[in-house]
Amino acid sequence: MQNRVWVWIAVLWVGSGAPGWGQHGADSGPVWQMQDSGTTAGLRGIDSVDGTVAWASGTGGTVLRTVDGGAHWTRCAVPDAEKDGATLDFRGVQAWDAETAIVMASGPGEKSRLYKTADGCGTWRLLFTNPDQKGFWDSFVAAIWPAEDNSLALCKPGTKVIGGAILGDPVVHKSNRLDTTTLTSFYLAGFEVGINCPIEKLGSSVSSIFALNDDEVAFAASNSVLNEIGPGDYWVATNTRLIQYRRGATLPNNYTAELFCDIGFSFGNHSATSGVFSLGIRPGSFEAPKAAKIGGFQWKASSCQRADMVAVGGDYRSIENRQNTAATTSGTNKFQLSEVPPHGYRSSVQWSEPLKVWITAGTNGSDISRDDGRTWQPLDDGNWNALSLPFIVGPNGRIARLNPSAMPTGK
Repeated sequence: MQNRVWVWIAVLWVGSGAPGWGQHGADSGPVWQMQDSGTTAGLRGIDSVDGTVAWASGTGGTVLRTVDGGAHWTRCAVPDAEKDGATLDFRGVQAWDAETAIVMASGPGEKSRLYKTADGCGTWRLLFTNPDQKGFWDSFVAAIWPAEDNSLALCKPGTKVIGGAILGDPVVHKSNRLDTTTLTSFYLAGFEVGINCPIEKLGSSVSSIFALNDDEVAFAASNSVLNEIGPGDYWVATNTRLIQYRRGATLPNNYTAELFCDIGFSFGNHSATSGVFSLGIRPGSFEAPKAAKIGGFQWKASSCQRADMVAVGGDYRSIENRQNTAATTSGTNKFQLSEVPPHGYRSSVQWSEPLKVWITAGTNGSDISRDDGRTWQPLDDGNWNALSLPFIVGPNGRIARLNPSAMPTGK
């Protein structure tokens, strides 16, 4: 997802004359070249494995897959089709090859679920269902690790397992580590899944990332508000702040320890419909965490880690409003609003390593930044939900592939 290094060849067209965002090659075509998805579902999830293999997901139990760069998209079997699978809204998908993927359904209570396929989406296995009746899953992240590095002892040595975490909206959890708390906290639970062995383990919620107010939420817009920086080290983007959460153990007594560091977003007023919807981190740009000092019952939290980050959002009820739609850290641990923002509400942002640019997209178009998110230039006026370069998805089955030769010239 956000931390994947994309492997695809990009050829930039350089036009003549004064630079401007509207200058494209005469025969270059549109920036986003539309593809035939074969569905009219609202597509909210997209994950490109390598630019050739990619998976997409959306409403109505929809999961799609391509193995030829999007020339052909195939509709997968509906997870839990014999039950209520066709009613599920798959907001997130993550894949590792043409055979193995996990999709996340977002919805109230048991409508939030994780499914896995290991046979190219011919069949699906239900992994986990939201244990909180009032909960709502927003985002998930996962990676493949050797089985011996995890606790799934029943998986044979030498096999691999998927380890990750799930983020959900704040509620009073029934599955947390401190069942006596009555405060609302964000759901953040780790999980482990065997790829070729039917073993699954969902941990309890950390139950200690408390909501600041009733309007603090995490948006399930594009599966891009949760990042795993390292084992037990997560960066969570709510609509109001970036939470750097780290879990470990004290030495030498081996007590469980949790560390937090909050970085406020500079988006002004927030509400249940506005704020940050997506966080992008340039791969490899974050500094190593500093050691934490714990003395007796007193905690001394480490300072917030720095990274090249871009946060995008706005108010999804006011998509044309450009104010408070993007902010950047430029390698620091403080966010500053973009000097020239995108041209509307944005729900997804990603760094392109081949092109050395940031790209963001939302329901009234997409934009590009060549200066670490300080200024943005429009790319198009399409209706989009999520990015996983070189692909982009939106409502009514919209899927397109980036056409680098049609990108605007500029700084």
